[in-house]
Amino acid sequence: MPRAEPEQIWWTADELVAARLPELPGTARAINLRAYQMGWRDIPGGARIKRGRGGGWQYHWSLLPRAAQLALLMQDVDKVKAKPDRGAAWAAFDRLPQHVKDKAADRLRTVQTVERLVSVGLTQVAAVEQAAQLCGNGARTIYNWLEMIEGVRVDDRLAYLAPRHRMAKREAPTDSSVEPFMEFLKSLYLRIAAQTFRQCHRVALKEAKRQGWAVLKERTAYRRIEREVPHVTRVFAREGIAGLEKCFPAQIRDRSGLVALEAVNADCHKIDVFVEWPDGKIDRPQIVAFQDLYSNKILSWRVDHDPNKVMVMAAFGELVETWGIPRRCLFDNGREFANKWLTGGTPTRFRFKVRDDDPLGVLALMDVGVTWARPASGQSKPIERGFGDLANDIAKDVRFHGAYVGKNPQAKPENYRSRAIPLETFLSVLDEGIAEHNAREGRLTDNAAGRSFDRTFAESYADAPIRKATEEQRRLWMMAQQVGKLNALNGQLRLFGNYYHSDWMSQHPGMKVVARFDPDALHEGMSIYAPDGAYLGFAECRQKVGFFSLLDARRTAKRKARIQRAERELAKAVAPLSPSELADRLSASAAPAPGDALTSKVVAPEFRQATDRPAHRRATYTPAEAPEIDAARDALIMQFPGKQPAPTTSGEGPSDRFWRARDLLDRSDRGQAIGAAEARWVKEYVETAEYQGLALMFELHGKDGVG
Repeated sequence: MPRAEPEQIWWTADELVAARLPELPGTARAINLRAYQMGWRDIPGGARIKRGRGGGWQYHWSLLPRAAQLALLMQDVDKVKAKPDRGAAWAAFDRLPQHVKDKAADRLRTVQTVERLVSVGLTQVAAVEQAAQLCGNGARTIYNWLEMIEGVRVDDRLAYLAPRHRMAKREAPTDSSVEPFMEFLKSLYLRIAAQTFRQCHRVALKEAKRQGWAVLKERTAYRRIEREVPHVTRVFAREGIAGLEKCFPAQIRDRSGLVALEAVNADCHKIDVFVEWPDGKIDRPQIVAFQDLYSNKILSWRVDHDPNKVMVMAAFGELVETWGIPRRCLFDNGREFANKWLTGGTPTRFRFKVRDDDPLGVLALMDVGVTWARPASGQSKPIERGFGDLANDIAKDVRFHGAYVGKNPQAKPENYRSRAIPLETFLSVLDEGIAEHNAREGRLTDNAAGRSFDRTFAESYADAPIRKATEEQRRLWMMAQQVGKLNALNGQLRLFGNYYHSDWMSQHPGMKVVARFDPDALHEGMSIYAPDGAYLGFAECRQKVGFFSLLDARRTAKRKARIQRAERELAKAVAPLSPSELADRLSASAAPAPGDALTSKVVAPEFRQATDRPAHRRATYTPAEAPEIDAARDALIMQFPGKQPAPTTSGEGPSDRFWRARDLLDRSDRGQAIGAAEARWVKEYVETAEYQGLALMFELHGKDGVG
């Protein structure tokens, strides 16, 4: 075996001074003087000119005094650390860039060469010398590699041979003197609707000058915030829940395992068109639609001023009457869907007060399961994607010219509110648009595979087990319901100012019942049911003194109830100063000195007398307060693994694939049929970097940019 050597064998005078070795002078000049006196530079192999930056002489460690040599060897012993366990070693190796992993592989091949040479009879010294000549490394370096894998399993050697300086975790230096400045800056920047970082940095500099804090440059401060505050926390602190949800991909749902009418989802949408109703009122109508989850076909719909349970019940009745009874419905927790008429008795309905003696709703009586989706979440309710396409096409129909209001208040057209469409015309165009939406060929969903929603639904509906409604079930969705109690003496029922009674009711005084009725014909009588849904009989209207309408005029608003408590607390921790505290500090720094004159910037308004005011005023409307949503429900469809992309044509170049995709997309937009394999291919190809890059070149340079 060769004589033990330290890890570093060549030393400059400055390095020897820094090492503070025994029996050596403490200055570089004194060490160079000793080297001259001892003739170190004249000894073969004892000294050499340093290559690279700085130059100067380097001395071999063997020329040093005995005590200095022992100190160097002891320093190397102290540097030896226990090897990490194999799990930690492989985890650290996996984080390394590929070129560093390649170096570890080269080291492993050299070590394996040494072992093969030893196995054929060479000594280790000879094997190392031979391997050093083959791989171009020094023998000392190969000995270091052998030491790195000493006691390591053969299959784990690669992880332990990676360069150690890349395995060490580097921590950026932190300066505690700038902590007050950084605390103020983070609190200023990490808040909802905050200014840009540059603006926050300028404000923090002003405060630091007043307080006498040490500061950091803008770029340095931003890099420190990036390092200390996780990206998700930064987004949550500045954008709230909406921004936080963008940091995570939406759930992937595969609906290929469903059949037609197995599951439906419904939602309401306000159409961006002004409509004139028969009573003269002009507003934007609301549509409620039921959509088949397998095919995306819209099966039924209703229109009204505002979302309400009557329109939902009517649309559901049309669905059952025309197609059959679905097995499951996907709703959000809006009042129009979570009402007791429709979903009463559903185990997970947490809207309105739930009582043990509540009557069963229509869905519970018809054995239809209910799944509650998150409100205002397009990923949870596929029908919201359909509304985005359908409502946009219908609202911009040429027959609605002048009545279109724009997709948001900032996108109002020049002819805003110049016309209102009669309700009859609106319903006719809407019916035509929904029929075209269902019949359009070239749909790119997995189940449609180039077909229309109509064809996709029809082919599955022909073989699906469909439940049809009976006459008794038909009464359920044709009527509203109200819980009441029969008179304790004569069994008479009083509801909405009217009195209802038939002879059989006298046999059940004081009984709690459920009355089902036509909301537009209260004077025609009611059907009476027991709370468990059993039909008891019909009650005639005996005294016609009341009037009742079930159209709810209150507007509902939705807000999300899922609060990310952990992120909120973390955001508070990294930004300890609240906006009010920041404002107090800034106000204190901006307070004028005593005696400074202040010029008023508030102009006192002059008001006209009542006689000068115009006779007419523009009406204003104040929407009713929206009730809070108690809880959000899980989505209906489970996640399944994705499908493999369809193969491309052999010999096809990037430009050929681009033009083929453009042709398929144009055919889909025109409603022309395309094949299932083509639909799958184009759907996945448009998400690739190749297509998006060529699309950008086409947009900038036309056909010449693609070739």
